[in-house]
Amino acid sequence: MTAPPTRFTCNGTSVAVGDHPHLLAALRDELGLVAAKDGCAPSGQCGCCTVLVDGRARVACQTPLERVADREVTTLEGLDDDTRRRFAAAFAAVGALQCGFCTPGIVLRAHALLERHGTALTRERLARHLGAHLCRCTGYLKILDAVELLARGDEPAPPTPATPVGIGTRLARYQGHELTLGDKPYVADMRPPGLLRGAVRLADHARADVVRIDTAAALALPGVHAVVTAADVPGELRVGLIDRDWPVFIPEGGRTSYLGDVIALAVADDEETARRAAAAVEVEYRPLRPITDPETACDDEDAVWGLDGNLLSVSAYTRGGDVDAALAASAHVVTERFVTQRVEQAFLEPESTLAVPTDEGGLLVYSGGQGVWDDRRQIAEVCALPESAVWVEQVANGGAFGGKEDLSNQAQTALAALVTGRPVLTTFSRTESLLVHAKRHPIRIDLEVGCDEQGRLTALRARLLGDSGPYASVGAKVLERAAGHACGPYVIPVVDVEARAVRTNNPVCGAFRGFGANQAQFAMEGAIDRLAAAVGLSGWEMRRRNVVEPGAVWGPGQVMDEGCRGARACLEAVRPAYEQARAAGRAVGLGLGLKNSGLGNGAVEVARAVVHFVPDAEHPPGTPAGPDTLVEVRHCWTEMGQGVHTVALQVACEELGVSPERVRVVVDTSRELGAGQTTGSRGTLMGAGAVAAACRAARADDCRTGIDHVGEYRVDWTHAFDDPSVANPVIHSTFGYAAQLVIADPDTGTIEQVVAAHDVGRAVNPLLCEGQIEGAVHMGLGYALGEEFPCDAEGRPLNTTLRSLGILRAADMPPVEVVLVESPQPDAPYGIKGVGEIGLVPTAPAVAAAWQAIDGRWRTRLPLGVHEPLRVGADPGAGIRDPGDERT
Repeated sequence: MTAPPTRFTCNGTSVAVGDHPHLLAALRDELGLVAAKDGCAPSGQCGCCTVLVDGRARVACQTPLERVADREVTTLEGLDDDTRRRFAAAFAAVGALQCGFCTPGIVLRAHALLERHGTALTRERLARHLGAHLCRCTGYLKILDAVELLARGDEPAPPTPATPVGIGTRLARYQGHELTLGDKPYVADMRPPGLLRGAVRLADHARADVVRIDTAAALALPGVHAVVTAADVPGELRVGLIDRDWPVFIPEGGRTSYLGDVIALAVADDEETARRAAAAVEVEYRPLRPITDPETACDDEDAVWGLDGNLLSVSAYTRGGDVDAALAASAHVVTERFVTQRVEQAFLEPESTLAVPTDEGGLLVYSGGQGVWDDRRQIAEVCALPESAVWVEQVANGGAFGGKEDLSNQAQTALAALVTGRPVLTTFSRTESLLVHAKRHPIRIDLEVGCDEQGRLTALRARLLGDSGPYASVGAKVLERAAGHACGPYVIPVVDVEARAVRTNNPVCGAFRGFGANQAQFAMEGAIDRLAAAVGLSGWEMRRRNVVEPGAVWGPGQVMDEGCRGARACLEAVRPAYEQARAAGRAVGLGLGLKNSGLGNGAVEVARAVVHFVPDAEHPPGTPAGPDTLVEVRHCWTEMGQGVHTVALQVACEELGVSPERVRVVVDTSRELGAGQTTGSRGTLMGAGAVAAACRAARADDCRTGIDHVGEYRVDWTHAFDDPSVANPVIHSTFGYAAQLVIADPDTGTIEQVVAAHDVGRAVNPLLCEGQIEGAVHMGLGYALGEEFPCDAEGRPLNTTLRSLGILRAADMPPVEVVLVESPQPDAPYGIKGVGEIGLVPTAPAVAAAWQAIDGRWRTRLPLGVHEPLRVGADPGAGIRDPGDERT
């Protein structure tokens, strides 16, 4: 029996809606109001779907329709034009948004609070109320700044038209106004005619033989159009960025390898019906014992169906002679095991794909992935289509942090569109997202580090073991990167490093901001602090004595160039705050880190861009552009909140002398520009280089309209660190550096402030750089204190909701003082180094050091708040070992 319609007033208009599981579904799917975003429905833990009900903020995915009957519902689309303008201007001007997915919900709650409290709304009250909201990008601080500005009644100063815009300008984010108001569509907001919805059926066991898949009951449900399985795949069953080992479906006769394996995709008229159909797919299994212990995996049965053995990779190098002899000759030696945890990216936008069949038998795919050319290649392989028949358009996504590099649901959705002949949209639920995509590697790190009596480092031995889950993803490269960064930003004469990645039936692990450098340098920084205590030096002085300098041999043997001066510059930048806090009796922890930008390790990296002056009536094709001609900039990088579109725009303004209003930024596969994944902090570095080259090509051709002016930026001079033919391999072309200072209350352990000095080479947009660093500090504090994604012995995650992940909320975030250091990188475009990945490398070790200053305990296991919580009131001296003890 059909439920009667629910009537209410929405944005001033009387509406009647049909049966829906909650208010959010009615708003988005029936009324077409998509400013309220679905980040976790129906759990109500992210705040992205916040609306107003009779003027009060409510989470729409937790609001049954009967609770809004005969009431007033207001979405962000329904606010008056002036209010919308003021919020958009304030948030864009102060940098209060990045990916923008969470922003509309935050705006509506802030609006409700301002209506209630006006100028009396305090920063503290706002932060408490924002506890209902997650923002994974900004660290909340600039959000608080924007709302404070509005509470004061201030208007952000509009840009002066005569002011030139280019490199170094604090320009508002490209499309920042549209993102603030929810007007910029994400993939899940798109609704082409004839749209069908897809829903996945995931595995019930982490390791089991699939005996039978029965779709009859699912197909019998009204409104179901298809249930797609491995039997429908006309091309390749397995995909992958490096190794093609990840099945898009597990077939009958196959074997599941983790709980994120896809068994089937149900396609129906609406999402609710598709989900019922997916649940109705019957699967008969023969369960097997999961391989979940990385310590013993290499001696166990094969974790993955069709693959031989569980050792994914070994990355190793030695340099400088006999490490045993060097350690034995050292005045002080630290021997310690460090353990880091598996972590979920928790981007706010769940993975979505829209696939539309074309009249020519091909596909138009809208993807929020991190590399649309890789998406195109893999979709074409699965669907047995030539790549030329697949057009993938990159839709700026709602955060990624590495978790959207691998295919999620793109291939299954594309195949469903071919099977049904209709557009298909598939969006993961939050639970599905947590199960499917790759996480940060948990890594066990055994270190031996020595120094002489003056604190000069003498030798390092490191052994790293990473749990990569079942499929390769980029796990081998993460452990390679961890091995390469095991020395931290320090000069060590004798080095012996080995890192292994192993396969298990735990969740897949792959790319996540920091990419192995976080784990390796948590260990190395811990060793530096222990050695400093043994020698009798401050942590700052110990780092000063060992930091890399131009000409020094680093890590696997790279001779460092002038760009490494940024490491010492960052140390010097935090020194006044370090000394002042110590003098004031605060508990202080310091971390220093480096992180490469780009892929390096011998990869040939080529990025291309196109500058295209759009013809108009006054400037037909082939004629020089006029002062008002639209400039289309096409590049090959995914916008996911980091600001790469804004970088492309500012480079165009710098090189062409045009105003920002004339520039439109586009990313799709209509041109062959691809450079792989948007990863490794290389989007700004390589994107700026390619766009600048395209602009210069345009100038050389009189900026003629209707022509693709192509530019290229290439990095083809790096080496693999285990190449025996190269004595001093250039492992990476560019590094960013950062020093972070954590200042805590010695009585309570409360973190009072973080000072973050980051060498970005050249800040293309200082406003966006600050936001990236604040967001990275927020993520780093979470990594240090509470974030974790543990699994049981069956490979089943224990934390399955956003709330359970341990992410810091707005009221938990301390003030962050950002210091931008600009020590240019030789030969890089404008001296750029990048900032996204280095951002949280120093944070966790700095927290560990601050806590050690309070209770005297050296920490070895992350997250600290879960495994090694602070003992407030302990005698700090009680935990400091005798300097004569070799473990110090």
